[in-house]
Amino acid sequence: MPEQAIYIGIGSNVEPQRHVPAALAALGAAYGPLAISPLYRCAPVGLDGPDFINAVVRGSTLETPEALRDRLKELEREAGRDHGEKLAVRELDLDLLLYGAETVRLDGLRIPRPDILAYSFVLRPLADIAPEVIHPETGHDFAWHWAHFEGERIPLHPVELDGCGMASRKEAENGRGDRI
Repeated sequence: MPEQAIYIGIGSNVEPQRHVPAALAALGAAYGPLAISPLYRCAPVGLDGPDFINAVVRGSTLETPEALRDRLKELEREAGRDHGEKLAVRELDLDLLLYGAETVRLDGLRIPRPDILAYSFVLRPLADIAPEVIHPETGHDFAWHWAHFEGERIPLHPVELDGCGMASRKEAENGRGDRI
């Protein structure tokens, strides 16, 4: 199997200043070098709790989609996530959004992930780092999808995580970024 470009969504609303940098380090070691979107803070959807910090990273792998999904779940467990509760606060949420230009339909795995076109906190950071990448099912690139987004437009606030040393520096320099 040839090396595939992969896009992974990252989210955390339990100690994100610890869990997001740790996830970036682990993903970078396994699938790097990474391209990392700006980080965004947004309210949780479908549950009560602290705001989430979300981002998308691009890396590459020789692993199968199934093996990659299993590794992402392992990283979530290592961060303390309990997979028993669907709508709960999360130390770490890692979602395989895209695997090359492939469409994958397996038990418990759907790529491209439907959340891409449903939520602004997934589509916006993906469009930030992959504006010209084509969605394998729609034939439109992600810049087009963001410009024509009709899903749940949850307000996004650019942030810079203390200790993370990246993301949204331009917004922070302009006084529009939040620090957490």
